Amino acid sequence: MLLAADLGASLGGRDVLHGVEFEARPGHITAIVGPNGSGKTTLLRRLTRDLPGPGSISLDGVRLADLSPRQLALRRAVLPQATAVGFPFTLREIVRMGHEAGHAAHLPGIVEAAVEEVGLSAKIDGFFQDMSGGEQARGHLARVRAQVWQARRAEYPCWLFVDEPVASLDIGHQLQVMSVLRRFADAGGGVVAVMHDLNLTAMHADRMVLMAEGRIAAAGRPAEVMTDPLLSGAYRCQLCVNTAPPGGIWLLPQAARLG
Repeated sequence: MLLAADLGASLGGRDVLHGVEFEARPGHITAIVGPNGSGKTTLLRRLTRDLPGPGSISLDGVRLADLSPRQLALRRAVLPQATAVGFPFTLREIVRMGHEAGHAAHLPGIVEAAVEEVGLSAKIDGFFQDMSGGEQARGHLARVRAQVWQARRAEYPCWLFVDEPVASLDIGHQLQVMSVLRRFADAGGGVVAVMHDLNLTAMHADRMVLMAEGRIAAAGRPAEVMTDPLLSGAYRCQLCVNTAPPGGIWLLPQAARLG
């Protein structure tokens, strides 16, 4: 389990996280949602030790501060919003970087399997810069998947931390990516994902953490968090949550904006 207590963070001399308590379980997709500037990415950066700040974080009973970068790389992989590639690598080479950093580095065929999982086998030996933005996003997902290919090891579960993994994708590839994350969680791994699309979150997440102004406004199952008052308050606009069989959720924003 991932546990964090009293997390804070400052950026540019301004406090952007305030005493956040957070938990995520292996076998679950935990989605962090909220409006722009609410602290979603900052929270993810704190949870991955990419950003310093007050508070404590433990991963499966081990303090994050006690794990070396190598130990962290074997336990979890991180997909940020954007990753610049400044050299003419092929997709195969990009994904191999993740593979060689992870716990399955000794196993053959992982690079090819990870690329196939995201539907890019035909482009595996093409230059990464020649791919579209959406293809590059899926290629980076293949890279982090190759790093933690096995969702669960004998000693501990593995984790994926992903920041807006579907932001540049069409609807078909959004569903494909969410299915990749869902299979990883169903196999025993943990997924923590920053999400903007509340519909996709409702469809795939086990737990939703709603942020507003650097604090957690609500946390629980999507059906518990996706209520008219909670979402309208966080997003500062009137939102009406509608349920459609067999359990899908969509939003109908109203014209009026609050405050």
